[in-house]
Amino acid sequence: MPSKRKVAILAATGAVGQRFIQLLQGHPWFQIEVLAASEKSAGKNYKAACNWLMESPLPKEIAEMPVVHTDVESVEKAGDVDLVFSALPGDLAGPVEEEFAALYPVFSKASAHRMDKDVPLIIPEVNPEHTALIPIQKKRRGWKGFISTDPNCSTIQLAMTLKPLMQFGLKQVVVSTMQALSGAGYPGVASLDIIDNVIPFISNEEDKMECEPLKILGTFDGEKICPADVVLSASCHRVNVKDGHLEAVFVKLEENPGIEEIEEAFRQFKGEPQKLKLPSAPENPIVVRKEQNRPQPRYDRDEGRGMSVVVGRIRKDPVMSVKYMCLGHNTIRGAAGGGILSAELMVAKGLC
Repeated sequence: MPSKRKVAILAATGAVGQRFIQLLQGHPWFQIEVLAASEKSAGKNYKAACNWLMESPLPKEIAEMPVVHTDVESVEKAGDVDLVFSALPGDLAGPVEEEFAALYPVFSKASAHRMDKDVPLIIPEVNPEHTALIPIQKKRRGWKGFISTDPNCSTIQLAMTLKPLMQFGLKQVVVSTMQALSGAGYPGVASLDIIDNVIPFISNEEDKMECEPLKILGTFDGEKICPADVVLSASCHRVNVKDGHLEAVFVKLEENPGIEEIEEAFRQFKGEPQKLKLPSAPENPIVVRKEQNRPQPRYDRDEGRGMSVVVGRIRKDPVMSVKYMCLGHNTIRGAAGGGILSAELMVAKGLC
């Protein structure tokens, strides 16, 4: 077991920052050292600065911790940090994360650097080999640390289910999402907009879903990522569910596998996190449900402690090759949990 790394959380008072705190309680490899947030929160203790939204109680030791401003100087003064988890909003993350990456490994949930050519966009089970970008990035930018990004929450579960289908020749993908309210942050969508309603638009979401999987499923040629040769179309919608994104996925394949072959490909899918037995890795990254009416957010989002993607209703399609439903917990696997698993992978590989 590696010695414990001391971590800082940027935007620690927000919904994703809180999920980082919750998931890091009792973590065998990581210890929370510094909590950073906006100028409005800096100088207060965490309990006073934060409107705690998690299902579990606010840990007493976290409640009394001081919150510092989100800048390198403040974080350095507050503690001896080994790595940084960033839950910053995308519009603020870009330059701030670069300042931190000059000194520390930064694991970012923000969109700012996802498509940078020298920044890996990591799902640990899907493309761990893309971590080879890190030494290239450090050399090119002259940094002691680096930036590693996590994909969009809806992209993560989609790409995890597409990876095992690539053995059959993945050609085209159409996906329609039903995304939970927590994906909009807090306070999120106004109640009078979402009660008795579905909102058929999420800003920038479709663009992310149509481009991020091509990088994730692409190949590293020794210098850069060559995007996957797949055509992808997405339509994204906000629904009145608290947690758990549900997606209807339609896939065109070169080959014509049977439904049982596809189910077995999902069931057998494992990655480096499972081989390395990383602390946050689910035993089964993809869980197949055979019931006609599953997966459902309320019943299936916590599968694998929220780190598994649940697939169901796998069937042939008269236009494409196959269609299925997939469900993922958007604030655990799709956000903080995914970032923690990426950090575990980097520690296991000796990259931080």
